[in-house]
Amino acid sequence: MDLIKTIEEQQKKENAECFRVGDTVKVHFEIIEGKTKRIQLYEGVVLCIKGEGARRTFTVRKESYGVGVERVFPVNSPRIIKVELIRPGKVRRSKIYYVRDKIGKAAKIKELIGPKANARVAFAREVAKAADVREAQINAEHKAAAKK
Repeated sequence: MDLIKTIEEQQKKENAECFRVGDTVKVHFEIIEGKTKRIQLYEGVVLCIKGEGARRTFTVRKESYGVGVERVFPVNSPRIIKVELIRPGKVRRSKIYYVRDKIGKAAKIKELIGPKANARVAFAREVAKAADVREAQINAEHKAAAKK
């Protein structure tokens, strides 16, 4: 078991999780199509965070043309460029699956306001700045491949 734990520790990202359940986030996800790479954005509310260690995942839900769409992302995936915190949410549960049944304004999550929220947003922006370099590199490669 110690061998598995050491391998998982090597695969973990530092400061990978700068968000909580209920937050509205933008996930910058790397898509590989043939030989080209591009970054796709997925913006929505974090419904749940599951697992532990290197196997930790989070579920993001968004409304797309009136239909609820959910996607599960591994926290420590090398394809996730960055997770940008848009709006910190105020929830009292660790899993907010009840949002699935809500429609319209009832599905909104209250925004967390105050000094704690400001500190969380500032920390998330610092983490996102470090990932901006890698994102710019991937975008440059995509533009170069598109010109060919």
